[in-house]
Formats: sequence, structure tokens, C-alpha cells
Amino acid sequence: MKVEPAIDSGAVDETRTLLASALAAFTAAWEAHGTPPRLAEFLPLGPQVRRLALIELIKVDLEYRWIRYDFPKRLADYRAEFDELRSGPLPPDLAYEEFHALRRSGAAVHAVDVSGYPTEAAATAWAATEWGTAAADWADRDYRSTLIARPRAQHALEGIEVGDRLDDFDLLVELGAGAFARVFLARQRSMQRLVAVKISQNHGTESETLAQLDHEHIVRVFDQRLLAEQELKLLYMQYLPGGTLAKVLALARSREPDRRDGGLLLEAVDAAMRDKGGLVAGESPTRTAMPERSWPETVAWLGARLARALDYAANNGVLHRDIKPANVLLTADGSPKLADFNISFSLHVAGTSPLAYFGGSLAYMSPEQLAACHPQLPQSAEELDGRSDIYALGVVLWELLTGARPFDDETRAGDSESSLERMLRLRRHEIDPRHLAELPPDCPPTLRRVLLKCLAPERDDRWATGAALAQQLELCLDQRARDLVDPPAHSWRARVGPWSLVALITLASLVGDVLGMAYVNLHNHGLWALWFSPQERLRLQVVGNLLALTATPAAIVVTNYLCRRAFIVWRGLRRGRAYDTETLSRARRDTLVDGDRVALLAFCWWVLAAAVSSIALVVYTGLPPGRIVNLIATQLVSGAISVAYPFFVVTFFVVRCFYPRLLTHGETAADRDALRALSRRCTRYLAVAVAIPLIGVIASLIFLNAQEVSLVLIPLYALCVAGVLGFLADYWLFRQTEADLRAFERAVS
Repeated sequence: MKVEPAIDSGAVDETRTLLASALAAFTAAWEAHGTPPRLAEFLPLGPQVRRLALIELIKVDLEYRWIRYDFPKRLADYRAEFDELRSGPLPPDLAYEEFHALRRSGAAVHAVDVSGYPTEAAATAWAATEWGTAAADWADRDYRSTLIARPRAQHALEGIEVGDRLDDFDLLVELGAGAFARVFLARQRSMQRLVAVKISQNHGTESETLAQLDHEHIVRVFDQRLLAEQELKLLYMQYLPGGTLAKVLALARSREPDRRDGGLLLEAVDAAMRDKGGLVAGESPTRTAMPERSWPETVAWLGARLARALDYAANNGVLHRDIKPANVLLTADGSPKLADFNISFSLHVAGTSPLAYFGGSLAYMSPEQLAACHPQLPQSAEELDGRSDIYALGVVLWELLTGARPFDDETRAGDSESSLERMLRLRRHEIDPRHLAELPPDCPPTLRRVLLKCLAPERDDRWATGAALAQQLELCLDQRARDLVDPPAHSWRARVGPWSLVALITLASLVGDVLGMAYVNLHNHGLWALWFSPQERLRLQVVGNLLALTATPAAIVVTNYLCRRAFIVWRGLRRGRAYDTETLSRARRDTLVDGDRVALLAFCWWVLAAAVSSIALVVYTGLPPGRIVNLIATQLVSGAISVAYPFFVVTFFVVRCFYPRLLTHGETAADRDALRALSRRCTRYLAVAVAIPLIGVIASLIFLNAQEVSLVLIPLYALCVAGVLGFLADYWLFRQTEADLRAFERAVS
């Protein structure tokens, strides 16, 4: 199915006037004579709006011919009469109007879905797919007119003045005007409160759509009233005094980039409040923090909240389809709220479809939405999803950041099919490097990356959900977090790859075992010479060497196997593979326990070594039980050494280098608990590190006499000195890791 081109805001007033006057004259001719006027005489001369006017006139003509009078005419006849309808499929809103015109007149509607097709085969094939489904869907729903402009309603709308009373509302100040609606600050008499009243022609499902949504960053709608005689609808909603993002954008454009910061947002809000005669807002935590932010951080802050609003709407089956600065309202402290769902689509509102009231502002549309606007392209509004709104939000944020949209559109872009095609070509390519150079010098690489992904030509390459986009934008608000996620190009962290994770785990496991074996050999060397014969020492050395040659490589292999998920996913991402949200989330959380795996497997290795050694001591020697316990306790101390030190080394590099690389993909909200759990575990491992010298002294002296104690004093001194130095190193790693974890936790919470 196809939809008609949307009208961009630059030409909307002219188009509205042309449509309203043409429809008014055509309706008057029908009423005056009661016979069909010659439709072609009422078409505007301008080619830009001729096809759109023709479609609107046919809708009126169908109602008069089938319902008010008896002059039947089918879409096939209109198609044969007008060249504008001969190429491509018929507009779906015309098919919708014909279907309901026949239905309301009592005529048979079984053939509505094949009218207007040049061959019976084409009609049959089309009817068997989309039209058949659409007709069945339309039959189950109440009729809603798809007329863009009603002359009587347009005249009534233009006649409303400040100071008028409409229904329960005294109109105080005009807040804004759009194509077919005006918004006023009004006093609701019955409730004695200030509200924003949107007065529009009685079409669309904005009120029903907004009634489903209850989100802190979506304008809250209270109710609606209908003015039947004027064919108008009053939608009254929460009043937001801070103006719109369009005012913020205008102020940002008037400032040099180095003079923009978070205070600019508050300036625009305060100016809007003064213009409406209101008082400037008092201090709040949000207003206090805002001037401390850079302009890119302020843009990211706004974007994160709008992205969460889009995610909430999408989860409730609502697509906005007209994201632009003028449709974002601001509270007194600068918090954004998404408004104007007049052309949105909701899965949960009866009588709507993606094709109804489809339009929007061309300059902010995604490539697929622009293609759906083009009458000669096969794309349809039905194919759009939340990623189209994410693209539009990306354009808005880019424009706020730089003062200009990232495309070289014409002044009157979209006024013709050729102009629309040029806009589409621009958006089907990556952002031109010249526009990348317009990003402010203080724009973090993270924000640049996030916006470029929003503006990806292919929607599969964009953020999958608003939640994923919001969490990425939140990263931009924490300097430490964003520097970890997007390290400077010259940084060593930028050169780290997936194989580095394997090398780190292997090296840490090996070093942990080597440190443990060094302490065991140093501690036991004098005791073995005292306690065992040369033959017994040889047998025990053989057992020890076999353990070292078999268990150590096995432990390294098992450790790498258990840590494989992060490596596989990271390597796959570098090769261009796509993973679902759950796989990415599991890989990130899995990475955060790699340090535990290295430490615990190393300790298990030493427990195994202690068990095998105890058996060998019983079998090959006649050593008393007390001395066997002493030797086994020494091995367990070595196990503690291989736990505390490798854990902090692995965890430090994982948190600083590997986890951030996976954080650039997918939603991250589920990571918060994993980050907090790792922080708690770090504290426990630090306690083990500080206790190693004490544990070593106690374990080494157990069951030893004075002579034997003299043989282990030097190893104990070495253990104490090394333990203190090791603890200091672990403590430094602990502090750095804790700071990184807190930064990530702030960003993903």
C-alpha cells in the first residue's frame, strides 16, 4: 500500500489554505446544485499540491455520490479520468473511503479491493494479500474520516481569538499553531486550573493514543471535548510553561559553540516563561545541576529522557512518527516531554491503522518513512517501527548539538517528487564528513558514536529500542564511563582486542600458580631436607612435577573455556555479526565474573594438589599427621596467594578494557546488579589479600618445633614483605576498579 507525500512545515500554511478553499468551493457546488460538479475545475494549478488536492476532493465526492445523493462512481473511473492516479497503486486512504462509502450506502463492498487495477490478474493477486486483509480489518472498525482539511472546521479554527470562551475554557494566551491545530493556555472554569488546550479539526486519534500513555516524559492528557457544530475537537492537557525545544534550538543557533552549555537550556525555559507572563522557576536539583553540564552533555541528557519516552510508547504499541523540536515541550526545570501524537499510530486504538493520518515533518524523517511518503515507491507506512522514531530523534539531537541538520536539503525540500527523491538519496548514505566536522570540539566520542548509529541508513543498524539508546546517552553524562567505553584513539586501551582477553586469563592463571609454587618450594625446602630421605624426596618431586605438568595446563584450558562467551561475542561483533539483546547482556555479565573464575579455579588447583600430596605423603613416607597438616596448610596458603592477586589483575583489566567494549551494544539496565555484586566481591577478595601474611604465619608454624621454625623464618619474612607489597598493589587496583564500577553503575542505572 502507498500513502501520499507528507507536507513539510515550510509550506504548510499555503497548502492548508489551498486545500481548504478548494474543498469549500467544491462542497458549495454540490450543495447548490445537488448534482456532481466537474471535479477538475476545482483543482489548484500548482503541481506540488495538485495530486493531494485531487485525493481530498475525491473523498468529498465519494460521500456526496454514494451517501447524500445517488450518483455512484468507482475509483476505477477516477483513475481512468485523472493522469495523477494512473501510475502506481491507488492511495490506501481513497480505498478506505470508498469501502466505507459503499458500506454506509448499503451497497455491496466485495469488489472494493480490486477497483482501479489495469488487469484482472493484478487485481486478484493484490486482493489475495494486503487489500483483502485491510478490507476485513476496516469492516470491524468504526468509520473515521481521513479528510485532511474540512472547510467549515478550518474557518472556525481560524476565527478563534484569545479571550474567547470555548466550552469550559477561557483562552488566555496562544502558545502555538500548526497545520490544522492551535494551542492555547486556558483556564478550566470547572476545575479552576491552568491547562493547555489544543483545538483541532475533529480527526485523528491523538487523545485516544495519549490516554494510554502515562510516562514522566510524555505530556499527560486530561480529557477531550467535541464542538460538533464547528467540527472541532478540544484536547486539554498538562500545561508546560518552559516552551519547546524549537526555542532552545533558536537560542543555540544564536550562540557561538564555545558559549553553549547547560545554562542555555535554562535561559530558553526562563524566557518562555516570561513571555507567557509566568514567574521564573525556583531552584531545584535539576536546575542546579544543569549549568555544570557542557552543551553536548545537555543534549545527551535531553535525548536520554526522550528515548525512554519513545521506548515506553513503543512498548505500548504507539509510534510517534513526527519527532521534531516543536513537538518537545519543556517543564520549568528543563525536563523534556514528548507531545503532539496527532499523526501517531497505536495498535490499541480502535479504528486506526498505520496508514491513517500518516505524515510528519520531512526534514526529520527516516529513509523508510520518506520512502513511504513517495507515491511511486513500494514502501508503506505499515512497515515502520520504533527505529524510525529513533532516527528522527537522532536528527533532532544532532541539530541541537550543531545548530544544523546533518543533510544538505533544499530550502523547500519535499515540495516535489524530485526533491523528495533527493532527500531520500541523502539519507540513504552515511553522514557526510563535512557535517561530522560541524560537531563541537567538546563533543565526546561516545555521543558522536551514539548519534551516528541513530542515523544509520539501514534501520537494522540503528539502536533496536529507545531503552538501548537512552542507556547509551546516559554514558555520555559520566566522563569516566564514556572515556572507558570510547577510549581516545591513541590510547593503549583502544588497541585491545578479543585475543587480549585470552592472553590475560592465561597469563594471570599461570602467574598465580607460579607465585604459589614459589612460596611452597621456598617454605618447604629446609623441612623436606630434614623430614625426608633422598628416595622419598625424589618420589614426592615426581608427584609434584606431574601435577604441575598436567593440572596447570588443564586449569588454564578450563578457565579460558569458562570465559569463552565474552571472547566469542566480542570477536563476532568485530566481524560484523549481530546478536540479540539477551546474548549481549549475558556476555557483559559473564565478563564481570572472569576474575572470579581465574581465582577460584586456581584455588581448586591447589586444593587438588593438597589432596594428592596428602595421599602421596601417607603412601610414600612415614611422616607424622601433624607435619602432614603443616605441609598441606602451606599449600592452601599458596592457594590463597593464587586467589587474591590474579583476581584483582584480571578484574581491573576486564572492567577497564573488555567490559566497556561490550557496553556499546544493546540495553544495559540488567548490568546494574552484576556491577554491584562485583563491587561487593572486590571487598571480600581485598580482605583475603590483607589476611594472607597472618594466615601464612599461623599455618606455617603449626605443629613445628623450635628447630623447624628456624628453617621457615626467612620464607615467612619474605611472605610478610611480599604480602604487604601485594596488598598495596591490590588496594590500588581495588580503588581504580571501584571508581570504574561506580561510573558504569551511574550510567546504566
